Formats: sequence, C-alpha cells, structure tokens
Amino acid sequence: MAAMRIVIWVVEGTWQGCVDAAMQNFPADSDFSLLHVTDSEVTEAADAAAIGLFGRGFPGRKPNRRYEGVADDEAAQLLAAAAERLGHPDATQLRLHGRTEREVVRAVAEGVDVLVVARDGDRSRLGPRSLGHATRFVVDHAPCAVMLVWPDETPGIESIPAPKHGPPPPPPPHRHHDEA
Repeated sequence: MAAMRIVIWVVEGTWQGCVDAAMQNFPADSDFSLLHVTDSEVTEAADAAAIGLFGRGFPGRKPNRRYEGVADDEAAQLLAAAAERLGHPDATQLRLHGRTEREVVRAVAEGVDVLVVARDGDRSRLGPRSLGHATRFVVDHAPCAVMLVWPDETPGIESIPAPKHGPPPPPPPHRHHDEA
C-alpha cells in the first residue's frame, strides 16, 4: 500500500499548528511535502515602491528581483524549520510564486491525499471569519481532502456570535389529521 501523500501549507504565524496536526494525525511513513507560496502581489508592491522612490531609471536592475531573493530566503528558512519540527528533514519542500490561493490549489491538484491548512482569519471566535480570503478559496477549491486546523487554542462555543434577528420563531402548533 502506498504511503499517504500529505501537503502541509506553511504560512508565517500558523505553520506550527499545521505541522503538529500532521504529526498527530498521519503515520510517520506518510509522504510529507511542505508548501510555501510567495504572493506575487508582495514583490510587485515592493517593485512599485522602489520605482516610486528611485524612479524608473533605478540603476539598471529590476528591484523586485532583489525582493524576490529576500522572499525566497525567508521561505527557505520557514520550510527548513517546518521540516525540522516535522522530524522529516528530507520532506519535499515546494517554494512557489504567484497568486497564493491558486498556487496552493494547483500544487495539490494531482496525487495528494490531504492538504493541511490553518485558519488565518479571526482566531478569537468560531465561524467563517476565521478563514482569510486565500484560505477560504483553497478550502472551497482543493481537489483533495482538507484538514483545517486551529493554529493555536480553539475558541470556546460561547464565541459564536448571537443571531442578528433574535431567536427563531416557535414552530406552529402540531395539528392532528382528525382535527382538520
């Protein structure tokens, strides 16, 4: 029987919860891959800022290449830390660039059994706002099973917001067929 193929989405601030959940829920002989995506909007924004500061004639080189290098170094450090925490220094490490949500879905499109992802929105309460935009997209579009984890302590059930319109109306009284 082939080992399960597990992809762990490594994101700053939440990756530890994903790695811990993978270690607790999947056999140690699973085929683990660690995935990090550098969003193209980040390097494009840095490029635009540099052009704004230094002008288009910025000394003959594209500023975003420099920022992409910094982003790649940061991604490599995160992935190495995740591999160490996972106890699999030989785990496949994927560093992608592009629109984060689409790159994650593309990365798990073939042969992946489970994607492990953390909630990255409002983590103070239960509910749909606990997912950021990219994570919501991935959860909705991933063509594999998705393990959605709380990266830190899970909020209690009392964190569910109260209904906006009060409690639902009581059901109509039950009528028996012979009363009609």
